[in-house]
Amino acid sequence: MTLTATVIAALGVAGVLVGSFLNVVIYRVPLGKSVVRPRSSCPTCGNVLSARDNVPIVSWIVLKGRCRRCGERIGMRYPLIEIVTGLLWAGLAWWALVVDGALPLLPLVLVLGSVGVSLAVIDLDHHRLPDQLVLPLYPIVLFGLAFPGVVSGEWPVWLTLGGGLLWLVGVGLPWLVTGGRGMGFGDVKLAPVLGMVLGWWAFSAAATGLLISFLLGAVVGVAVLVIGRGDRKSAVPFGPFLLVGALVGLVIGPIVGSAYVEIFQL
Repeated sequence: MTLTATVIAALGVAGVLVGSFLNVVIYRVPLGKSVVRPRSSCPTCGNVLSARDNVPIVSWIVLKGRCRRCGERIGMRYPLIEIVTGLLWAGLAWWALVVDGALPLLPLVLVLGSVGVSLAVIDLDHHRLPDQLVLPLYPIVLFGLAFPGVVSGEWPVWLTLGGGLLWLVGVGLPWLVTGGRGMGFGDVKLAPVLGMVLGWWAFSAAATGLLISFLLGAVVGVAVLVIGRGDRKSAVPFGPFLLVGALVGLVIGPIVGSAYVEIFQL
């Protein structure tokens, strides 16, 4: 196994462990509970999970998706979140190691990706993006962007601010025009954070990510109407679309920008 493959695999395993903690965050933050104490327990019988019952993915399989004490079913979402987070970490590691200049950005995007998983699931469950998770991202992003700036010697301040402004206007304006019917204020608070990171990487990444977010939202919205799962007044959480759009923009944004320049020059 090459060094690159080893690093990717190691970060994938680390992502699974982080995903186990994200399950705690997703359950407790909307309830206003601490994510540190008390220890994880069965929500039905209150049985505190032992170390052997708290191994990501493995324990769920061994216990056949049920609590060891009361036999209550444990949702498949728990191992799925662990798997998704592990794959996300491995994918971001591959991206950072393969794409020139991306490696210094890896620590920040791993943090954002992890928080993003929590935000996406919470938004789907509760139709809100908690300030406890969104607002700390501002200092984290500002500090996180300083590190790759020191490493690369490049400080694209205007692109960073431009990306943040683009996302703020792109999400905030529809929120104002619709009176908050299409999206919540949490989306408006999250948008500049994502835009700044994408803008630092490439302004085309910020533009592509924002476009993908609205395209995904439109496609899902139409699908909900077509299959009869809602009407025009039905609320569809927009946070997941912003997060997925940001991820797509991060990966393909510079490629889209280069292709656009070539076509425009022709």
